[in-house]
Amino acid sequence: MIIDANTNLYCLIGHPISKSLSPEIHNYSFKKNGINAKYIALDVSTEDLEDAVKGIKALGIRGCNVTIPHKIDIIKYLDEIDEEAELLGAVNTVKNENGKLIGYNTDGRGFVQVLKDKNIEIKNKNIAVLGAGGAARAISIILAKEGINQITIFNRTIEKAKIIIDEIKEKFPDVTGMYSSLESNKYDLSSVDILINCTSIGMYPNIDEMPVDPSIFPRQTVICDIVYKPLKTKLLEMSEKNGNIAIGGLDMLIYQGILSEEIWLQKNIDKDLVIEWIKEKI
Repeated sequence: MIIDANTNLYCLIGHPISKSLSPEIHNYSFKKNGINAKYIALDVSTEDLEDAVKGIKALGIRGCNVTIPHKIDIIKYLDEIDEEAELLGAVNTVKNENGKLIGYNTDGRGFVQVLKDKNIEIKNKNIAVLGAGGAARAISIILAKEGINQITIFNRTIEKAKIIIDEIKEKFPDVTGMYSSLESNKYDLSSVDILINCTSIGMYPNIDEMPVDPSIFPRQTVICDIVYKPLKTKLLEMSEKNGNIAIGGLDMLIYQGILSEEIWLQKNIDKDLVIEWIKEKI
């Protein structure tokens, strides 16, 4: 698409950002959906974050994605944040609405939308989450908001898992929350409906590693892995052999990005075009 005087600019801000797929995802989506826009990645240090946010407003950049380490710190420089961003205490999407910068968060919502589009029931289900980082927190809290029955977070550092569970219990008292170490055999995992790996175990180059043996789960358990390099981790490969539904991290990544576009543009975006193209590219 030709850049002209009416081309809108969007960007990613974070540090580092050199390996991000966001520019490829968004520019392909803009092109295929006939949107006169371009998307660039900007490496912004913590010290320069405030100036960068002022620049977004001053230059009329229509929106941006926010990645580590700025998802929390950027909030104080925005004019407003939506309910879900406030719930998560973090922002990954900013919309410039006529000079007013509004923050959103599509991290957990992107994952939930993947499940819904695959007709996987969430309400009243039992969830197990491996890991207690930012992705695990966002996914866990949004799943709790969706009305799950129970969630158990497993993490090497139990205190980090406890913090998330305590937050869920406070905000969603109807959800049963538990936590344990990854090495613990304390919990019976046979009743888990959805398992979500939010650790880096199995990520390239350690592609032969698995965070857990999927054979311990019944066939009806849905196995999810937010890792997308490789597209099919060993956890997912073995899960499929066991007869489980297996969902990889690339769909979640793309859905998060497309949800950002729908916030910026206030229109539905065709996700399938982007998913097929990026899978072939990776």
